[in-house]
Amino acid sequence: MSPKSILGKYLSKQLLFNFLGVLLMVMGIVLLFEVVELLRRTSGRDDAGFGFVMEMALMKLPKTLELVFPFVMMIAAMITFWKVSKSNEFVIIRAAGVSIWGFLAPVLLTTFIIGVINVAVINPISARMNEIYETLDYRFKTRNPKAVLFSEKGLWLREAIDADRFLVLQAKSVRQEKDELLMREVTILEMGRNAELLKNIQAFAATLDGKTFELADVRVFEAGKPVKTVNNVKYKTELTIERIKENFVPPEAISFWNLPGTIHFYEKSGFSAQKHRLRYLSLLASPFLLCAMVLVAAVFALRPNNRRGGVMYLIVGGISTGFIVYFMSQLIYAFGVNGDIPGLLAVWTPTLIVAMISVSVLLHLEDG
Repeated sequence: MSPKSILGKYLSKQLLFNFLGVLLMVMGIVLLFEVVELLRRTSGRDDAGFGFVMEMALMKLPKTLELVFPFVMMIAAMITFWKVSKSNEFVIIRAAGVSIWGFLAPVLLTTFIIGVINVAVINPISARMNEIYETLDYRFKTRNPKAVLFSEKGLWLREAIDADRFLVLQAKSVRQEKDELLMREVTILEMGRNAELLKNIQAFAATLDGKTFELADVRVFEAGKPVKTVNNVKYKTELTIERIKENFVPPEAISFWNLPGTIHFYEKSGFSAQKHRLRYLSLLASPFLLCAMVLVAAVFALRPNNRRGGVMYLIVGGISTGFIVYFMSQLIYAFGVNGDIPGLLAVWTPTLIVAMISVSVLLHLEDG
């Protein structure tokens, strides 16, 4: 095995070990804070015991960890580089003729692989956990299951008609056209106070205009009565197009592999899928962002004077830079969500800026 291969294997193992250590520590801290916050929220509620709190905290954990994942990688890389620099290994490696890029190459490759595994394997699991958390959180806030659901399976609505009746609506096909919502293959079940079926109404088509459902080509089924066919039936509703948009499945609750299909479905239905598209693009870019954060770590941890009282400089400089990158990313991402800048620009700008600045500094160190 060549010296470079041995070096690469050694650095990769060190980075992976430090990454897992930092990740476990951060997971413990995040979980503790989540449990404390949820205990505060659920105090005085008989329907939310400690088991419920722990379930919610565990289901929310991946969502919170995703926000700090680049920081975890940066800190792990800093620890790896600092240990190598402190023990004079970096000086020996450089004296052996290995350039700073030869030193960083195996670390960046390992980081990129971790990023790909996170997107391709971990993300689908965390998306499912986040979906469960969103459901639990909604039930905790309202004490009821969701009243509106909109997905590839169509539209589902549960709504009160009056004090004694409520309806359950299901439409297999939904499309927005201007200010109207067009539906196909609509079924409405009128239910009594005790959930007994009063009417089964089936319509070929329906329109939501304002706050009125207008059903066309309708058949009405009632127990003990012959089937009745009418041209149209109207129902008052509190449902609006904006309310449907509010009940879109959050992008964080959809796995990387399912996002393209969801984006296609929403756009085909006439809705904007900007948030979901940006989420997909950001997941594609995330391995490169992790690599950029490793370059930031190298800038602070591999400086020549780092062994002489440079630990505080390493900690303060690295963490401050990490926070600046985070807030810059969030700000630019918000511009992308609002449509002020193109999605690709919103996703890739922070990564490219951080990478270019870090590479410039490292080139200066290499030359100097």
